[in-house]
Parts: sequence; structure tokens; C-alpha cells
Amino acid sequence: MALSRRTVLLSGAALGAAGATAGRSTPADAADGRPARPAVPARHRPLVWPFTLGVASGDPDHQGVVLWTRLAPQPLAEDGLGGMPDRTVEVQWEVAADELFRHVVQRGTATARPESAHSVHVELTGLLPGREYFYRFRAEGHLSPTARTRTAPDPASLPATLAMGFVSCSHYEQGYFTAYRRLAESAPELILHLGDYQYEYAREYGPDRPRGHEGPETRTLANYRQRHAQYKTDPDLQAAHAVAPWAVVFDDHEVENNWAGAVPEEPDPDFLARRAAAFQAYHENMPLRRASVPRGPDIVLYRRLRWGRLATFHLLDTRQYRDDQACGDGYRDCPAAADPGRTITGTAQEQWLLDGFRRSDTRWDLLAQQVFFAARDRDPGPTRLTSMDAWDGYLASRDRITRGWVAAGVRNPVVLTGDVHAHWAADLKLDYLDPAARTVGTELVCSSVTSGGDGFDSASGSHPWLRTNPHLRFQNDLRGFVRTTITPAQLSADFMVLPYVSRAGAPAYPRASFVVEDRVPGLHQTYDRPPSTARARPVDRDRYTVETETGLR
Repeated sequence: MALSRRTVLLSGAALGAAGATAGRSTPADAADGRPARPAVPARHRPLVWPFTLGVASGDPDHQGVVLWTRLAPQPLAEDGLGGMPDRTVEVQWEVAADELFRHVVQRGTATARPESAHSVHVELTGLLPGREYFYRFRAEGHLSPTARTRTAPDPASLPATLAMGFVSCSHYEQGYFTAYRRLAESAPELILHLGDYQYEYAREYGPDRPRGHEGPETRTLANYRQRHAQYKTDPDLQAAHAVAPWAVVFDDHEVENNWAGAVPEEPDPDFLARRAAAFQAYHENMPLRRASVPRGPDIVLYRRLRWGRLATFHLLDTRQYRDDQACGDGYRDCPAAADPGRTITGTAQEQWLLDGFRRSDTRWDLLAQQVFFAARDRDPGPTRLTSMDAWDGYLASRDRITRGWVAAGVRNPVVLTGDVHAHWAADLKLDYLDPAARTVGTELVCSSVTSGGDGFDSASGSHPWLRTNPHLRFQNDLRGFVRTTITPAQLSADFMVLPYVSRAGAPAYPRASFVVEDRVPGLHQTYDRPPSTARARPVDRDRYTVETETGLR
């Protein structure tokens, strides 16, 4: 069901008006003189259609998957509770082998509770590996939309192919989520979201804001719940959740811009309480397992997904355990970035990752994570100006992990990245200062869904950073997503772009395509579409890139 903002506000007004009369008697009926019945208390009233936030699935394994929904008949309610009564609601769920539910394979009941914002997480087991399933929910007579999911293949099998897409950075105010719908139309079997699923800012006005946030900057649990609900009402986002299981990790904006561990962007004595609220709302609104239920300001989000013997996905958390950004953040020439004691993953997660490399027996090991992994020096001279918020600000961490996969003999390491609001592709090195250093892996970076606005096209290879960083192979400033096809012999990646996001309904097309061959680290370009001449490029590409990444544009 597609909800316009007007529909939501009107339904909210109706519910609010009804709630205002709760506990009062209405006047006697003028026709027969009988006293009117007392108004029904709000907590006992029947539900209005509650599935305004859609349904989702996630974190598949070979026996099951997580099913998710959240009941919210009034999704933009300021208290973050979605217009739900203060009572538990029994929610029935069904899983079928066919879209018409002629062959139901499992069904059951879950309880949606007020303290969890009436969210539902069903962890299925006992399903067959490598199969497509359909699911739906029912609550007090209301039926949810039907959605598709699938289980991972048997761990011992070698699947012929996996269609996987990944996205990041969907700022509601800066454009329409058409990229999500185009991703859904590409028939993925798995979708990765690499962070900045929602943004914390209060509403900003201007010609580059085609739509607006509800509520203030998110700081409280009510704020975060309301913001997640607003994003979830978007029909294009709902379409992407309904087509395939997701695996999600957060970056900074799910809490606050550029936070690091227990350190906020600006001094804030209540930051850990804010982080706890953000984490609780994040889990309530994502198809995550019980293992990721937060405990106060802590959440365990790093985990692995296995796709038979074809691929292992190592999902990382590069925010919660990192040291504070060195030299005051931003792009800096910063000796502290090389401090061997600094970490972006924390010791426990780093050891978990290195152990996973040593144990891996799959063709492809993919690190699904948030911030740029390869070196990017923006200064063409001897000074090194690099991002302190990315792995460039944590050189020892990057070196230990890169050497870790080399030492473990990982067959095909590929890093998947979001954050920077542009498409990039890079060959990964042990020594980025040596132009002759051998390539030991690959990085694929997806552009934003909307963050940064429309963007622009340009000739491949024209960005000045590619000339001074020869391991950087591609860059483009249009919005979009990356579509991959993984087989035992190769990983192919299409950098999909949209010509605009300031209006809904844009087409998507591949701007460039690359292949990584089995046991041959490095990128081979197979397609490059000439740029559109409809939009002029900015005069200063270097400055544009920094401003777009840091939210100044």
C-alpha cells in the first residue's frame, strides 16, 4: 500500500480526534432519548490497518530467515509509537512455497509489545536450503502485503550464481528513493545495506530539499522511532524490502554524524543515552536476529552470512569500537593516523575477522562495511591529505586486516563500501606508496541512494584523485546502487546510476561494469557508458568530493 503524506496525516488526525473523546460520554441520542454508550478506551479500540511500514526479511541462513514487521496505523505519531494502543497484539504469520499461499509450509503467532514499538521479529528454522518463499502477517483481521524471501544454500553446496545488490546513504530530504525500486526490479536474491539507512537531522528547507523530515533532530527513543517510521513509509523502500532478504549494518547517521565509539561529534554528556535510544530503534525497525538485541548503548552487529561454498559475507561495525578520529577529523596530513595502537574495529572484532579469514573455505570473502578502505590521497604533491573518518585514519588496522587475508590465503577478498555518496572502484594493495606493489584485493563502493542530491555525470578517469592514486580505477557522482553477480569463476559488478533523484521515477542504467576473476585479484573493466552532457561538471572536483562526503553540500 503506497501512503502519501496527506493520507498519513489525515488518518492521524482522525485517530487523534477519536482519542480526544476517550473516557467521555456522548450526548443522549435525540431520536430515542436513550443515553449514549460510554466511549471505548483507546487501548481497547480495534486497530486501523497497521501495516503502513511494510514487511521485511533478513539475515538468511540455510535453514531459515528473520521475518519483520512493525504495527503503526499512525506512523508519524510524535511519541514514536505509531498510533498503537498501549496493549500487546497477537500477530499471525504464514510462510508459503507459492505467492498465492496454496502451499503453506509454516505458520505461527508472535506478540507485538508496546515496549518494542509493536515490532515483530520471527526467526524461522526448519526451511529447506536455497529456496524461495513468500510470507505475510495478519493482525486483528488486517492482512499485510505479501513479500518474497529466500534461504541461503546448503553450506556444503557450490551455487552456480548469486545476484546481490548493495546500497547506502538514503537521506529522505535530499531526494526520492527510486534507486531502491530499481534495485528491486533487478531481481536480487540478497540485498546489503551498508549504512546511513536514515539521517538524524531536523528538517532543512531549500530548493535542494524535495521533501522534509518530520520531527526534531533525533535524540530520544521517540524521535528515532518516528524517523525510522517515516523512512519506512516510502513505497520504493518497501518494494526493496519485499523482494529479497536484507543484511544491514549501520554507519554514523543512524545515531549522529561522525560519532566514534563513545565520542559524539560535539560534546554531549548524554551521548551514551542517545546511542542507546538509536540502537533500540534500529533493532526494532530492522530484520535482525535476537543476537543483535541491544543492551543499553551496546549492540553486537558484526556477524557472518554464508552462501554455500560460494561466498562468505563478513558484516563489520566500524563505528561502535573505533578510536576517535585523529587530528580533529576531516582530510588531514596526520602522523597520528599511523599510530599502531589505533583501531577502527576494536580488538575483539579484528580477531573475529582474522579468525574468519583463516577458517574460510568459500570462493569469495566479502567484507560488507561502511567507510572507504583503500588509500585516497587528495594532494598531488608530497603531502598526504587523507580522510580521518575512513580507514586512512586507522592505517595499522587496515594493514593488519589486509595482511591477515593474505596470510590466510583468502581466495578472493572483496571489500564492499558505502558512505562517500559516489561510485568508486579500487585495487587494494599492501603498500599504497609503491606503484609497483601487487594487488591483493578489490574494493567496490556504491554511491548514495539520495544523499548529496542529483549529482552529475563525468568522463570515467577524469577525477583528479585517480591520477595521483593509480590503484583507484573508477569514480562517478551520480546516485544509484551496485548490482553484482557472483559465480565460482568471477564476480561482475554493474555501477547502476540514476540521472536525477530530485524527482520521482528516474530510470536506472549501468554507468560502468567491472569483473574480478577467480584467483586473479584486481579489476577488469568490461563496459563504460559515455557521460551525459546534460549537466555541467563542477569546476573543482576535489572540493566537490570533500563537501559531498562531509555533508557540506
